[in-house]
Amino acid sequence: MSVLNKTLAVTLAASASFATTAAMAQEEVNVYSYRQPFLIEPFLDKFTDKTGIDVNIIFGDQGLTERLKREGRNSPADVILTVDIGRLQELVDQGVTQPIQDETIESNIPEQYFGENNEWVGLTSRARIFFTSVERMEAGEIETYEDLADPRFEGRICTRPATNAYNVALVASMLAEHGEETTRQWLEGFKDNLARKPQGNDRAQVKAIRDGVCDIAIGNTYYYGKMMENEEQRAWAEAARIEFPNQEGRGTHVNISGMALAKHAPNEENAYELMRFLTEETAQSMYAEVNYEYPINPEVAPSETVASWGDFKADDVSLAEVASLRRRATELINEVGFDD
Repeated sequence: MSVLNKTLAVTLAASASFATTAAMAQEEVNVYSYRQPFLIEPFLDKFTDKTGIDVNIIFGDQGLTERLKREGRNSPADVILTVDIGRLQELVDQGVTQPIQDETIESNIPEQYFGENNEWVGLTSRARIFFTSVERMEAGEIETYEDLADPRFEGRICTRPATNAYNVALVASMLAEHGEETTRQWLEGFKDNLARKPQGNDRAQVKAIRDGVCDIAIGNTYYYGKMMENEEQRAWAEAARIEFPNQEGRGTHVNISGMALAKHAPNEENAYELMRFLTEETAQSMYAEVNYEYPINPEVAPSETVASWGDFKADDVSLAEVASLRRRATELINEVGFDD
């Protein structure tokens, strides 16, 4: 081989190596997440091990929607992970998502957990349940959300502010079930039964049961698991039981964590790889277990801890409908002065 040909061969080999390295460097997907990194990194690492696609995470507890709007077409975001139907719908309303069109995802996730036009997809669920006093109440004394307005529970109920996203979603589900006038009357009766002004978070309501302030509280299921793993808060959880409302009727209201495909996703193919993975068994099990949530894929069982709380019937109302009623729900909450 001539010197010229040897030089050319080396140059071509170097170029090929560089091209391969560059191609490998492009094997990435960028995630904007409202969920804290420690909750999602374990299964994202599994995704990278399986696919060779690196996952870059930008975490924010607020402001990610505004960031996406500001970045526009130059945004590096591919997939957005968040909690609560309200935040998912906000992404859609602000025009920073695009429809998710994939047969695998659609086969893994039940229809009611898709947004309108598939603009978002649910990943895990949490039930909005009653915590009731083990000491002062019999199981089954309160059976439905409608019972929260029953005068026999006057002065016995605690809740965080109704304008909190989780309670807004619950009120929106009541609107979907009963309409505006009945929901207004229910809110007024519910308010009359409060033991104190709405305050704190879901865990604070369970503490209030332990402290004898109230006998009934409304909260998300996963907080029970979180309290049981906390040395100080375990006593709060042990003072209360979990009860699933409306089991003889429409079922218990659930909210979700979910995902959306960014409107200008620069790594769309890799984004779909990740989103498929998040709806499959490995990620569904890990995602749900780390935060004591329920997998949405019906083929995946909940963790042993979550399963110990018992089976329940979930409300099958479309969460897209619940999302569409959130604004009116907030207005009704304010009109009756629930948090005043």
